[in-house]
Amino acid sequence: MKKVVLSPGEFFFGAGDEEIRTLLGSCIAITLWHPQRRLGGMCHFLLPSAGKPPGHTLDGRYADQAMALFLAALKRTRTAPREFQVKVFGGGNMFPDTLMQSPIGERNIEAAHSLLSRYGFLAPESHVGCSGHRTVILDLATGHTWLRWKKGSNLLL
Repeated sequence: MKKVVLSPGEFFFGAGDEEIRTLLGSCIAITLWHPQRRLGGMCHFLLPSAGKPPGHTLDGRYADQAMALFLAALKRTRTAPREFQVKVFGGGNMFPDTLMQSPIGERNIEAAHSLLSRYGFLAPESHVGCSGHRTVILDLATGHTWLRWKKGSNLLL
Protein backbone atom coordinates (compact mmCIF):
# COMPACT_ATOMS: atom_id res chain seq x y z
CA MET A 1 0.00 0.00 0.00
CA LYS A 2 1.34 3.41 -0.98
CA LYS A 3 1.25 5.92 1.89
CA VAL A 4 0.63 9.58 1.09
CA VAL A 5 1.24 12.11 3.87
CA LEU A 6 -0.30 15.54 3.37
CA SER A 7 1.31 18.61 4.86
CA PRO A 8 -0.70 21.80 5.35
CA GLY A 9 -1.86 23.15 2.00
CA GLU A 10 -1.49 19.86 0.15
CA PHE A 11 -4.08 17.93 -1.85
CA PHE A 12 -4.26 14.37 -3.18
CA PHE A 13 -6.86 12.65 -5.35
CA GLY A 14 -6.46 9.16 -6.77
CA ALA A 15 -7.69 5.61 -7.11
CA GLY A 16 -6.19 2.39 -5.95
CA ASP A 17 -4.12 1.23 -3.09
CA GLU A 18 -3.23 4.54 -1.43
CA GLU A 19 -3.57 5.48 2.21
CA ILE A 20 -3.74 9.24 2.73
CA ARG A 21 -3.01 10.75 6.13
CA THR A 22 -2.58 14.15 7.70
CA LEU A 23 -2.22 15.82 11.09
CA LEU A 24 -4.61 18.68 11.92
CA GLY A 25 -4.95 21.44 14.47
CA SER A 26 -7.12 24.40 13.50
CA CYS A 27 -6.78 23.35 9.85
CA ILE A 28 -9.43 21.28 8.07
CA ALA A 29 -9.21 18.04 6.12
CA ILE A 30 -12.03 17.13 3.77
CA THR A 31 -12.13 13.54 2.53
CA LEU A 32 -14.10 12.35 -0.48
CA TRP A 33 -14.60 8.71 -1.43
CA HIS A 34 -16.59 7.22 -4.31
CA PRO A 35 -17.81 3.76 -3.20
CA GLN A 36 -18.52 2.39 -6.69
CA ARG A 37 -15.37 3.66 -8.39
CA ARG A 38 -13.12 3.35 -5.30
CA LEU A 39 -11.47 6.69 -5.83
CA GLY A 40 -11.23 9.80 -3.76
CA GLY A 41 -8.97 12.20 -2.03
CA MET A 42 -8.16 14.55 0.77
CA CYS A 43 -7.29 18.21 1.15
CA HIS A 44 -5.65 19.94 4.12
CA PHE A 45 -6.42 23.65 4.15
CA LEU A 46 -5.30 26.33 6.60
CA LEU A 47 -7.58 29.31 5.89
CA PRO A 48 -11.06 29.91 4.45
CA SER A 49 -9.96 32.10 1.55
CA ALA A 50 -6.95 33.84 0.04
CA GLY A 51 -9.10 36.94 -0.32
CA LYS A 52 -8.34 37.20 -4.01
CA PRO A 53 -9.10 35.20 -7.14
CA PRO A 54 -6.80 32.22 -7.73
CA GLY A 55 -3.86 32.61 -10.05
CA HIS A 56 -2.85 30.09 -12.67
CA THR A 57 -1.99 27.56 -9.97
CA LEU A 58 -4.55 26.75 -7.30
CA ASP A 59 -3.28 27.02 -3.74
CA GLY A 60 -4.51 24.24 -1.44
CA ARG A 61 -3.81 26.34 1.66
CA TYR A 62 -7.20 28.01 1.15
CA ALA A 63 -10.62 26.31 1.41
CA ASP A 64 -12.07 27.86 -1.74
CA GLN A 65 -9.06 26.84 -3.83
CA ALA A 66 -8.87 23.36 -2.29
CA MET A 67 -12.52 22.94 -3.32
CA ALA A 68 -11.57 24.02 -6.86
CA LEU A 69 -8.93 21.26 -6.84
CA PHE A 70 -11.59 18.71 -5.84
CA LEU A 71 -13.97 19.96 -8.54
CA ALA A 72 -11.24 19.67 -11.19
CA ALA A 73 -10.56 16.08 -10.06
CA LEU A 74 -14.27 15.25 -10.29
CA LYS A 75 -14.40 16.70 -13.79
CA ARG A 76 -11.38 14.60 -14.84
CA THR A 77 -12.96 11.42 -13.45
CA ARG A 78 -16.46 12.26 -14.75
CA THR A 79 -18.03 11.96 -11.33
CA ALA A 80 -20.51 14.19 -9.50
CA PRO A 81 -20.37 15.61 -5.96
CA ARG A 82 -23.48 13.71 -4.81
CA GLU A 83 -21.78 10.37 -5.61
CA PHE A 84 -19.15 10.78 -2.89
CA GLN A 85 -19.06 10.01 0.80
CA VAL A 86 -17.84 13.20 2.46
CA LYS A 87 -16.16 13.71 5.82
CA VAL A 88 -14.79 16.86 7.47
CA PHE A 89 -12.20 16.92 10.26
CA GLY A 90 -10.31 19.52 12.26
CA GLY A 91 -10.95 23.12 13.16
CA GLY A 92 -9.69 22.54 16.67
CA ASN A 93 -8.86 25.19 19.24
CA MET A 94 -5.15 24.72 19.73
CA PHE A 95 -4.82 27.03 22.75
CA PRO A 96 -7.88 26.41 24.94
CA ASP A 97 -6.20 27.41 28.18
CA THR A 98 -5.01 30.84 27.09
CA LEU A 99 -6.67 34.20 26.73
CA MET A 100 -5.45 34.34 23.12
CA GLN A 101 -8.43 32.72 21.44
CA SER A 102 -8.40 32.57 17.66
CA PRO A 103 -11.61 31.99 15.69
CA ILE A 104 -9.69 30.46 12.77
CA GLY A 105 -10.80 26.90 13.53
CA GLU A 106 -14.45 27.99 13.61
CA ARG A 107 -14.06 30.00 10.40
CA ASN A 108 -12.46 26.99 8.70
CA ILE A 109 -15.34 24.73 9.77
CA GLU A 110 -17.90 27.22 8.42
CA ALA A 111 -16.00 27.52 5.11
CA ALA A 112 -15.83 23.73 4.66
CA HIS A 113 -19.54 23.19 5.26
CA SER A 114 -20.55 26.19 3.14
CA LEU A 115 -18.42 25.12 0.15
CA LEU A 116 -19.58 21.50 0.31
CA SER A 117 -23.21 22.61 0.36
CA ARG A 118 -22.71 25.16 -2.44
CA TYR A 119 -21.27 22.55 -4.80
CA GLY A 120 -23.82 19.82 -4.13
CA PHE A 121 -21.91 17.39 -1.94
CA LEU A 122 -24.03 15.29 0.41
CA ALA A 123 -24.16 16.32 4.05
CA PRO A 124 -20.81 15.34 5.49
CA GLU A 125 -19.99 13.32 8.54
CA SER A 126 -17.72 15.43 10.70
CA HIS A 127 -15.47 15.52 13.69
CA VAL A 128 -14.71 19.20 14.11
CA GLY A 129 -14.08 21.78 16.79
CA CYS A 130 -13.07 20.81 20.32
CA SER A 131 -9.44 21.25 21.31
CA GLY A 132 -6.23 19.53 20.38
CA HIS A 133 -4.84 17.90 17.30
CA ARG A 134 -6.10 14.89 15.36
CA THR A 135 -4.71 12.52 12.74
CA VAL A 136 -6.93 11.49 9.84
CA ILE A 137 -6.27 8.45 7.63
CA LEU A 138 -8.27 7.56 4.48
CA ASP A 139 -7.84 4.19 2.76
CA LEU A 140 -8.80 4.66 -0.89
CA ALA A 141 -9.20 0.92 -1.49
CA THR A 142 -11.95 0.54 1.12
CA GLY A 143 -13.12 4.07 1.98
CA HIS A 144 -12.39 3.42 5.64
CA THR A 145 -11.45 6.56 7.54
CA TRP A 146 -9.68 6.48 10.88
CA LEU A 147 -9.39 9.31 13.35
CA ARG A 148 -6.83 9.52 16.12
CA TRP A 149 -7.83 12.17 18.61
CA LYS A 150 -6.59 12.60 22.14
CA LYS A 151 -4.61 9.86 23.83
CA GLY A 152 -5.85 6.35 23.26
CA SER A 153 -8.80 7.16 21.01
CA ASN A 154 -8.90 5.62 17.56
CA LEU A 155 -12.21 5.85 15.74
CA LEU A 156 -13.23 4.19 12.50
CA LEU A 157 -15.66 6.50 10.71
